[in-house]
Amino acid sequence: MSVKKRVRPGKTGGMRHVALFVDDLAACEHFYTELLGMEVEWRPDEQNVYLTSGNDNLALHQAAEPAAPAHQQKLDHIGFIIPAIEEVDDWFEFLTAHDVSIRNPPRTHRDGARSFYCYDPSGTVVQIIYHPPIS
Repeated sequence: MSVKKRVRPGKTGGMRHVALFVDDLAACEHFYTELLGMEVEWRPDEQNVYLTSGNDNLALHQAAEPAAPAHQQKLDHIGFIIPAIEEVDDWFEFLTAHDVSIRNPPRTHRDGARSFYCYDPSGTVVQIIYHPPIS
């Protein structure tokens, strides 16, 4: 049986949707809406909410159990793009003032990006990043 090779379709629109299982849906919704400025796009039921910054979609799903089963995919972090390098430090100060748990303070990377990492209420690592090619 031969496999017919196909030409890849056109470019995608980029990665603009992430879905997370969270331990505390209300706390995570508050973090992403009240602190990071996302808006509720759709709430199909009390266990799920879809958020947006206008050009993306973050789905939060209430986890049935606190810890993800071993067979589920592991996620290192998600990132929020910031339009100006100086705003990274502003975000750091804002989130720190709101008692968000910080993984590390802002730093400038070799490629000219500047970022820091914090945790959402369920422990997902969130990167706030100025990345020159896409910021």
